[in-house]
Amino acid sequence: MPKRVQKKKTYQPTDQKMTAAAAQELDERCFLSAQSMPNLKVSDHFQVVKLLGEGSYGKVMLAVHRKRGTPMALKFFPRQSTSLTSFLREYNLSLSYCTHPSLTRAIGIFFSTPSYYVFAQQAGLYGDLYSVIVSEVGVDEECVQRLASQLSGAVTHLHSLGFVHRDIKPENIFLCDSSCRWVKLGDFGLSRAIGSTVRAVWYESPFCTPEVEPVKVAQREKEWDGAEEETEDIWITVEPCIDSWALGVLVYCLLTSCFPWEESTNDDRGYRRFKEWFDREAEKEEKMKDGEWRGEEKIDSYTIMKENQRDNPPPSQFEGLSPLVMTLLKELLHPEPKHRGSPEEILSYLGGPWLIETEIEEKRKADEAEKEARKIREGGGVEEELVREGRGER
Repeated sequence: MPKRVQKKKTYQPTDQKMTAAAAQELDERCFLSAQSMPNLKVSDHFQVVKLLGEGSYGKVMLAVHRKRGTPMALKFFPRQSTSLTSFLREYNLSLSYCTHPSLTRAIGIFFSTPSYYVFAQQAGLYGDLYSVIVSEVGVDEECVQRLASQLSGAVTHLHSLGFVHRDIKPENIFLCDSSCRWVKLGDFGLSRAIGSTVRAVWYESPFCTPEVEPVKVAQREKEWDGAEEETEDIWITVEPCIDSWALGVLVYCLLTSCFPWEESTNDDRGYRRFKEWFDREAEKEEKMKDGEWRGEEKIDSYTIMKENQRDNPPPSQFEGLSPLVMTLLKELLHPEPKHRGSPEEILSYLGGPWLIETEIEEKRKADEAEKEARKIREGGGVEEELVREGRGER
């Protein structure tokens, strides 16, 4: 059975000394690299093969190093819209801290051209996870659990070094093989040290955490009032729970090939139904944990979820998901950030069925195995009687 009765791993208060040291170390690396950044002509050192990706940050090109003959991805940042500080921060973070096998790592080449800042990184030759999710084929449940485990390890590693990714989404997860068995999380442009403060930004996406909804409210009030003056910025502290929310949404996307809601605000019908279900579930769980015991142990969250499945069925967009994965999603998608489970929580839910059809199939196989075992036991009993009679023991 999955280790789902383990104590939930939530976030402890940020260690200010650790995060300050992480941020300071990264700043020092950026300062040193700024002193040695060369100016190069791309065609002199690389043979550019094709475009791999493009976005607001710039573009990524597949290239071959002319001397080494090795393929790599060159990430181009337009100098007009990119500060040298932000470029060097992403480069040094990827180079020095992304040592986990499921994190995309820079490979020690960085330079500038008249139009771009550029650094080289490991190339993802098979596209990104978004193309898999929107395809008709999708991925099977075993693959979903394997990818979730890899990403859990990658994000936990990043957190342990004092940084939060802040932009986990299918487009930033790259495939290392054609069968989607190994992935790497990339794009660290929004990554910041744990405990640092950033301006809260609301954007219409299921990956946007619900705690920044006040920003949307402020924007709407400004539009209604027709006010021209700038509204006061809302600042939030960077915490690992931001990545937990994104991983929860991602697990849902991988299992269903769609999103649970369009945006994580009370204006969205899908999110509102989830929030109402979550509140009822949390209330029942609290009552059962306080008032009911089984033997010497309190009832665990998974058992409560399974017993409440009929009384409090999940919203329709979660139809087909097993109680096991719903328990995990309830941990990762907790509306209150301070109570949200950690990415490492995923590891406690691996091995069991995440889809109801898988759960039904596993139960069928278990029943068949039990029938076979019963036949063997009963057959063994008859044979023993015959042997005993042959020996004259009766």
